[in-house]
Amino acid sequence: MQSPSGNPHASAQDALRLVLRHAKQLQRDARSDSLAGSLPVLRRLLAAGVLRHASLARLHAQRERVQRKHILRLLALEAGHAGWEDYRKTLATLDPGQLEHFDLLRRHVGYPNLWFASLEEAQRHANAHGGRAMRCGRQAVVI
Repeated sequence: MQSPSGNPHASAQDALRLVLRHAKQLQRDARSDSLAGSLPVLRRLLAAGVLRHASLARLHAQRERVQRKHILRLLALEAGHAGWEDYRKTLATLDPGQLEHFDLLRRHVGYPNLWFASLEEAQRHANAHGGRAMRCGRQAVVI
């Protein structure tokens, strides 16, 4: 797809930039003193197996150890890729519009939103009570 600037690689570069910006924000959130900011990201890291051998409480106490590489691996795993390098290659083929969920999640995910173990459960709740169900790792949230 060619961008309005005439550069056919702009979309791929924009998709990569969007993911990198999202990763930077998630890293900040993970390291935050705010429980509402840090706990959702730390839970995702543990659930995906990116960081192991730690409880949530211990990881929160050592949250400064969360590095950008951990977040990038998390995003890759959540997108169904084996690792960041595979995901980065896929991003080269995506239009930034295909990643709009990052901006929605960044603005709305946290507490007091309703979290569910699966997207199907979240969708049932959204259908009955309103809201939008969105996948967040292996879990889902209604925003």
